[in-house]
Amino acid sequence: MSECRRRRRTRSGISGRQLLLLQAGLAGGVITVLVIKELPGIMRELRIFRMTGGPGANRRYP
Repeated sequence: MSECRRRRRTRSGISGRQLLLLQAGLAGGVITVLVIKELPGIMRELRIFRMTGGPGANRRYP
């Protein structure tokens, strides 16, 4: 056999598992940023929900 066929080629770049972990980390970071950005609005909505009586206030607020 020739010298070229015996030599094993090495791949440059990243493996599929590394790419999957990178994508999961990126998606997690984006979700974290969105939750942190929307947190004040969510807290305000929860406060309003509690002030109006929550789910048991259907008779007072039709």
